[in-house]
Amino acid sequence: MIVLMRKNLKDILLIFALTVIPTFLIWTPFFLRLKSFWTIPLPQNGMATLVSNYDGPLYIIIAKTFYNANLIKNFGVNLNYEYYAAHFPLFPLFIKLFSYLMGYPYAMLFSTLLGSFFSLFFFNKLAQNYTNEKNAMWLTTIFSIFPARWLVVRSVGSPEPFFIAFLLASIYFFNKKKYLLAGLFGALTQLTKSPGIILFFAYLLFITVPHLKELFTSKFLSWFKNNEFKNKLPIFLIPFSLLLLFTFYSFAYKNFFAYFNSGDNIHIFFPPFTIFNYSAPWVGTFWLEEIIFIYLIGAISLLKLIKNEKGIVSWFFGIFFFSILFVSHRDLIRYSLPLIPFSIISFRENLIQKEFKYILIFLAIPIYLFSLAYISQNVMPIGNWAPFL
Repeated sequence: MIVLMRKNLKDILLIFALTVIPTFLIWTPFFLRLKSFWTIPLPQNGMATLVSNYDGPLYIIIAKTFYNANLIKNFGVNLNYEYYAAHFPLFPLFIKLFSYLMGYPYAMLFSTLLGSFFSLFFFNKLAQNYTNEKNAMWLTTIFSIFPARWLVVRSVGSPEPFFIAFLLASIYFFNKKKYLLAGLFGALTQLTKSPGIILFFAYLLFITVPHLKELFTSKFLSWFKNNEFKNKLPIFLIPFSLLLLFTFYSFAYKNFFAYFNSGDNIHIFFPPFTIFNYSAPWVGTFWLEEIIFIYLIGAISLLKLIKNEKGIVSWFFGIFFFSILFVSHRDLIRYSLPLIPFSIISFRENLIQKEFKYILIFLAIPIYLFSLAYISQNVMPIGNWAPFL
């Protein structure tokens, strides 16, 4: 028991280091107000640059107002009130909780850091289902900084770390047949970001598709009992949590479907691949060739998962990957971040090779430089900081 506890503590400390060290390295040039790093010009606003990165300030607004239109007006942000309906409340609740100890801006950064720790923790737990503990920790090391866009979002104020943490936790417990925990973490996933509903559809299809014949015959009740479907009913906590949120919106916005009226927050368009419409408002460029590599890596990952892992991971990955084909937004990699942990798992046999360790050391430099450059430019203009403090 003592040996097991020491080992668990060692793993937790390693994951803590993988969480904190890369983020602190990103923060340091801004904290020190360096004028440039490796020829990259840096703004001289200190930690305010990190706090003001999109969409962090919007979540601070929600944390301080909880969708109250009269209070939102005090922040002087030129956005429609309905725009905030697309920013789900769980991340702001974490900001609110920690604001009593450290104020809203640093509470937001701390919340992101906490979400990052749990995302790495549950990734490590999930990875251990596919490889040994040593290799799982190495895969966790990769996931701590790769891709660069992931390192960015977990270094500023963003809900993605908690979203991915809850997502991984839900799938981990589902695989362990702990369906109540899977449902509870699935509900937390849903309350963090809207794509959480995809997890519910993945669970539902995974459970029902192999038994469609029974579903449409008189054998349904027998299937319901023998397939332990009733034990999996906690997965309905996911759509139930969304129903509760929309019910709240019906009071806050006087509109149950306020989320769907939040303006250009929803970037799903038909037909697929409309991202290559360079004139689209959230695209705005024809420099889009790397988007094809996102599709390529996603498609290969899906095929590898289907071949080697025919469980819920394949179902979730397939449905989520299909959905991003309809996303028309220049920052497609951010929309794809929930797929990254499963892509890493799908390529695990390649990534655990000694050669890739040298490759990751090499890639760490451009990943770091990209992160500094991106954060320095992805800043929301804020004329008056007083309401945000």
